[in-house]
Amino acid sequence: MNFAHEVINHADAYVRGNIHTNGIENFWSMLKRSLGGTYISVEPFHLFRYLDEQIFRFNNRRDLDDKGRFELAARNVAGKRLTYLDLTTNGTGSATSH
Repeated sequence: MNFAHEVINHADAYVRGNIHTNGIENFWSMLKRSLGGTYISVEPFHLFRYLDEQIFRFNNRRDLDDKGRFELAARNVAGKRLTYLDLTTNGTGSATSH
């Protein structure tokens, strides 16, 4: 994917055509709400997993409803395996703190 990076000076304006910060501010707001309300206790080692989930939800929010997102996620995990050991160790073989 190619992205054009644009800059907006908030001293001059907050929106210039399709250039604004509303999308990223919305993403961070939803992430903070999910971490503080849904998951409550998040291990720093697993933070990338929570981020991946939120990115998936955010990127598919317009095209799919909850059922569609679930079906897409289920299709993408078929044949993949996450063991308990992989889930509960920090990559060095030692357990994460709980």
